[in-house]
Amino acid sequence: MALPRIAPEVEAELADIWYYIARESGSIETADRIIDSITQRFFLLAQSPHIGRRRDSLRPGLRSFPVADYIVFYRIENNAVLILHVVHGSRNLQAVFAE
Repeated sequence: MALPRIAPEVEAELADIWYYIARESGSIETADRIIDSITQRFFLLAQSPHIGRRRDSLRPGLRSFPVADYIVFYRIENNAVLILHVVHGSRNLQAVFAE
């Protein structure tokens, strides 16, 4: 089974998402369930890297895959998937990738 590589920023993004969901919903279980759903998709992407949408307009070689209200951004490097960001779908994506 191919394993995805995770950029260091992703851990902080997932922690922020978890905290936000737990605070807004009042449910640790809900936050855990959404984070689990997102991270399970990392393995799906590692197995089938081309299922995500091409996002060359944001950055060459970038791909994305939606999970609930979030978008997983990744690229394929040397036949491996590198997860770059997980952001809420309402974010200004041009601004995220201009950073």
